[in-house]
Amino acid sequence: MARILLLEDDKILSETLEELLEASGYSVHLAKNGNDALDATAEKSFELMLFDVNVPKPNGFELLEMLRDSGNKTPCIFLTSLSDIASLSKGFEVGADDYIKKPFDFDELLVRIEALLRKSFASASNDVKYGEFIYKIATNEIFKGSELILLAPQEQKLLALFFRRINETIRKDDFLYELDKEHEISEGALRVYITKLRKIGLEIQTIKGVGYRLIAA
Repeated sequence: MARILLLEDDKILSETLEELLEASGYSVHLAKNGNDALDATAEKSFELMLFDVNVPKPNGFELLEMLRDSGNKTPCIFLTSLSDIASLSKGFEVGADDYIKKPFDFDELLVRIEALLRKSFASASNDVKYGEFIYKIATNEIFKGSELILLAPQEQKLLALFFRRINETIRKDDFLYELDKEHEISEGALRVYITKLRKIGLEIQTIKGVGYRLIAA
């Protein structure tokens, strides 16, 4: 399932959003201040970030600017009560992909989330077709026909990375970083996960000395 980092310090709203997003098939990590959200990005990878602006420091604007300066390109939507043009401009200036004003319609938020996820996978729909397979962006699941193929959590992380970058050579370091940001993962373990994905039918090419590439079907 797609992982979302939610930065929101309003208890009722944060719990409501967390419940809504999880009911829609997303995995949610909730942070109540900027520092907690920053720590979360160092420990985990996310497909999308939802940031309130007025949170304990660093605020949403400051946090996203820090992340963008460090090279983090994860799509981000600001959720804020700030409605003036200067704030809107500031949000996009620091690297936001979208900006939604409170109070907002939950269905609208879900539509915007789905649109950004499709964009990050360069897909016009919520599904990515790959030969006889269908990859579900929102849930990070892969089907062969109507049959769900069960994968371990580490294999799912690699699956999402491959489908975001079909036909691109992905460096081994990128895979190792994606698999685990806290503990060292060996190249041997990476090869085991790659082998499992090949066995289900994904055409993954080894780029000697560099990494791997999922060949377009």
